[in-house]
Amino acid sequence: MRYRVKAMKAGEGVVSLELDARDVADAQSQAAGQGYSVLSVHGARSLGFGGRRARFPLLLYTQELLALLRSGISLVEAIETLAEKESRAETRSVLQRLLAALYEGKPYSASLQLAPEAFPDLYVATVRASERTGDLPEALARYVAYQTQLDVVRKKLVSSSIYPAILIGVGGLVTLFLMGYVVPRFAHVYEDMGDDIPFVSRLLMQWGRLMDEHGATVALAIAAGVAVLIWWLTRPATRAAIGRAIRTLPAVGERVRIYQLTRFYRTLGMLLSGGISIVPALSMVSGLLDSDLRGRLDAASRMIREGQSISVAMETCGLTTPVSLRLLRVGERSGQMGEMMERIAAFHDEELARWVDTFTKTFEPLLMAFIGIVIGGIVVLMYLPIFELAGSIQ
Repeated sequence: MRYRVKAMKAGEGVVSLELDARDVADAQSQAAGQGYSVLSVHGARSLGFGGRRARFPLLLYTQELLALLRSGISLVEAIETLAEKESRAETRSVLQRLLAALYEGKPYSASLQLAPEAFPDLYVATVRASERTGDLPEALARYVAYQTQLDVVRKKLVSSSIYPAILIGVGGLVTLFLMGYVVPRFAHVYEDMGDDIPFVSRLLMQWGRLMDEHGATVALAIAAGVAVLIWWLTRPATRAAIGRAIRTLPAVGERVRIYQLTRFYRTLGMLLSGGISIVPALSMVSGLLDSDLRGRLDAASRMIREGQSISVAMETCGLTTPVSLRLLRVGERSGQMGEMMERIAAFHDEELARWVDTFTKTFEPLLMAFIGIVIGGIVVLMYLPIFELAGSIQ
């Protein structure tokens, strides 16, 4: 299996390696043999043409495990039960690896680290913190609530984009039908009129004649262009550039920033409530932020290590909103920082939901109007010579 290893070496700084190894320990050993100090190890995702591996159903697994533990079943018995009922080979293999490690006497958190492709660092850290307090069900319940709320926000954004996507798809298909089939037929009708038709209609008819004579070549060129565009859009550098461009938009950019901060505060709140100290928790959640905010978070983490309060460090580094700053100060006074961060996330979730509803109600009519203008314009340009001919006869 391939593992992605983040490691550090004198003179090279922090680097990312991809290694073929039997397990996490083997990957760590290989990196150490090359002179690196290992920081983290993750299962590398396969991008080959053999198909994507099925994702481990982490939320469902956690919910079922929590229900069994609250029923009084021991951890090993609960995982044995889940492995026996599991029908998918990939998921059963992960559970059997967990059981093998638990049979050897390893802690649950150490067992989870043997399957990094299924259990992210945040999950492992939450379980490890619960092992110090002996309250694993509470930690699992906290993770379930955290992941469920993230899924609610994600589904809200996806559902809001479905109707505009359908409109764009249908409008594009209608436009392709008109430009690829109807316009070439009209080009034959107007062939004998020469320059007697309006200039814009003449351009449209020239396109129709091009499609009629070289339709296959044009279709292949368009398909190749679409393929290149899709490849270009899937490149990390392109997506990063698009993300930077979106963040420069006056209204949308600020909402994207708030969305990232909301995920950041919710995850950080879950870790703090689970007993993880602030500095390690900050390093765990840095991956939720883009490069700009991640740099600000590194600066805030340094300030906190130097003794600054969380609210001052976050405000100085631009990682707060007026609401979050007030609640952070309340959390520092009350000692309930984890709970306050979760309240910050809940407040901004509701704010984002209202904004998405308003944006959708405004954007959808504008999109429909734009598509109607494009399709209507093509139809009018096709029939305009007929209208002018009828007017000249009268």
